[in-house]
This record gives sequence, C-alpha cells and structure tokens, in this order.
Amino acid sequence: MPLLKSLRSDSGDMMSRELRSQESRLEEAQGLAAAIRLDVVHSGIAALQNINPGTLLGTGKVDEIKGIVAALDAGLVVVDHPLTPVQQRNLERAWKAKVLDRTGLILEIFGARAQTKEGRLQVELAHLDYQRGRLVRSWTHLERQRGGGGGSGGFLGGPGETQIESDRRQLQERINALKRDLEKVRRTRSLHRAKRKRVPHPVVALVGYTNAGKSTLFNRLTDAGVVAKDMLFATLDPTLRRLELPQGTLAIFSDTVGFVSDLPTHLVAAFRATLEEVIEADLILHVRDAANPDNAAQAQDVYAILDQLGIGDDGHRNVVEVWNKIDLLDADHLATMQQVRPREDGPYFVSAITGEGTDALLTMVEQRVGGDRTLREISLPLDRMRHLNWIYSNTQVVDRKDQEDGSVDLTLRVAPTMNAALDERIGQNDV
Repeated sequence: MPLLKSLRSDSGDMMSRELRSQESRLEEAQGLAAAIRLDVVHSGIAALQNINPGTLLGTGKVDEIKGIVAALDAGLVVVDHPLTPVQQRNLERAWKAKVLDRTGLILEIFGARAQTKEGRLQVELAHLDYQRGRLVRSWTHLERQRGGGGGSGGFLGGPGETQIESDRRQLQERINALKRDLEKVRRTRSLHRAKRKRVPHPVVALVGYTNAGKSTLFNRLTDAGVVAKDMLFATLDPTLRRLELPQGTLAIFSDTVGFVSDLPTHLVAAFRATLEEVIEADLILHVRDAANPDNAAQAQDVYAILDQLGIGDDGHRNVVEVWNKIDLLDADHLATMQQVRPREDGPYFVSAITGEGTDALLTMVEQRVGGDRTLREISLPLDRMRHLNWIYSNTQVVDRKDQEDGSVDLTLRVAPTMNAALDERIGQNDV
C-alpha cells in the first residue's frame, strides 16, 4: 500500500524529543512503517507553532498534504504524533485516505508480530482500548471473533437502541473477556514465578530501546536462538533461558519486548503481565545502542517506561547499563567512552556480534546476583535419599558423585534461607 508519512515537531515536546533531531525522529518513523512492510512513497517534517484541535495541522498544511496524497495516489498517511479521534476522522475526510497516528502504527506492528496466544491477547486488548474512543462504524467482526451462531447472545438491545450503542456494548464485552483471559495468564505466571523462587535461581531481565541489539546480546549469552533482526520490534514474546555464570551460579535470563518513545499507554497496560518479569527481576540489564546518536534520548524513554512499571528512582539501583554495538565505533570514539571507569551500575561496553566485553559483563552479573549463595559439600546417606528431590528443587546442584554404598556426595550452592532446611534433611539438626 502506498504510504505518505508526515512528522511534526513542537516546541512543547518532552525532553527526550528535544534530545533527538527531527531527521532522526523521521527516520525512526520510517523504520516503524518498514516493520510492517509499508512502502513509503513520500515523507516530510511539518513544523507546528499551534495545534489545530480539529486537524492537528493548520489549514494550509492540510491542503498541501491533500495535493501530495492525490498526486501519489497514496492510500495511507501516517502522522508521527498522537491524534484525537476527531482529528483522525477530519484528516481522513480531507485527504480521502486512511490515517494512522503513531499509536495506531505501533499497535499495527505489535499485531503483526505477536506469535503466542498471550501476545495476541495483549495486542488485541490494547487495540480495542485504543479504538474505544474512535468508534464510528459497526464492529461486526467482534461478533465473529466471539463465535457462535446467528443469535445475538442477549447483547443486542431492542428496537430503540442505536447501532453505535450496540457496537460499544459488543466492544466492551470483548474487552472484559480479554481482561479475564489475561488475568488467568497473570495468575499462571505468578505460579511459575513462585516455583522459580523456591529454586534459588536469580532472574536477570534485559530491557532496552527497540533495535538496540538486546535480543542479539541475549542470544550471545544464552545461545537461545531468539529472532534478532535489524528491524524495530523484531520480537515481542518474552523468552526465558537458564544460564550458568562463570563461577557456576545458575541464573534465569529474560528477554523482553523492546521499548520505543511514546510507547502507547494501552500497550504498557496490556503487556503488564509480560513485563512483570522485569518488575520481579533481581537484576535489570539496560541495553543501549552505543553507536546511535540518539542514545541519550532513547535511555530517557526506557527509564520513563520503567517508572510506569513502578521501578522508580529507588528501583534504578537494580539497573546496570550495558552499552552494546561497540564494534560499530571507531577506536578513538570507543576510547573516549571507556574513560568512564565501569561502576557497579555500569556502563559495561560490549559487542553482541563479536562477544567483546561479555565475559566481564557475566562476571559482574554473578557478583551482583550470586554473592549471597554459599558453596556446600554434603554427603546424603541412603536412609535420607527421600530428600534428594527436595535438594534438586531448592538448591543448585553443582556436582554429584554416587557412592557404592548407595550414598550420594553433592556439591551445592545454597541460599541463606535454605541452609537450615537443608541441615534438617541431611541430619545435621537431628537430636
């Protein structure tokens, strides 16, 4: 589908926007369009002094774009800025073309990328929540999504009810059903998380701006084989992998969805069940693109979303910065960056492509998440073998040697909270 893209700038934008050039903002918008294979036939920057409440843009700019749309026979115009329902409707009428704002475009990308049932539920909920205020025509497709025969199921009203009221009720009913399904997902995740907590494996979550190389680094560290492309939002669904750190500590690494500036609040809310992996993590690795000139602005956007998740200033002490893609920097630039001596909270300079710096990164991770676990060697006699399953479930077994008399010698990493229970099971607390 032909696409015309319009990007506006405004002196009232947030600080993260001010850190970006208008050109880089436009380039990112084009990347978002390319993520769902839209063919960009024209792009431009529209400077605004005042926002028109009816059309966002001034009358002259609306007419100018109308001529471009007609000349190029463009079927879609993307405005890289949030639009109110009234503004979107008026622009579609003026341009005789479909109009998407930044929020709508990101929702389209997420809809195309979601692979798992959970991901599809989250995206649909965000999309319907976004559309709730833009309801201008029948939502008959929701009827098909609910399934069933030709009956109304009791949701359609009597003859005095307008079509828009009927559509809104169908929409709200679908939203409620999705929330119930996602609540089941949240409870299931909580159960899995509770089981992981019983086994003292710390969780390390990777977060970062989309296309910062987060999934590539995740693959480098864990050999996970996660999709990693030079594309915005190449992967949405979270992935968990167990990794043995240099000194033998086992940790769970979690790769999460990439963030982006102005990430729709609908998506942040819908993906909260997934992002709870970040909230509950023992350590967060904030992966930044060291070669990107908008590095600082992107970092602000990531921290803003972490704040939305409840990881405020106090929580930032659990965030370590990892500056990726140093293989793209020239030697002088990298040397200047590395004059900042790595602190406990970073930055750590790595290349997910070459592996440079990853050994030091993993050593730091182990120091941060594995320092309170003690190494113990025990001998489990034959009459205590019934406790072996408990030991495997609640400690990290580093080494095992089966003896001829039926006993087992084990080398374990044990969390402080598990030492007393372990002593009881191996007989050290027996009277």
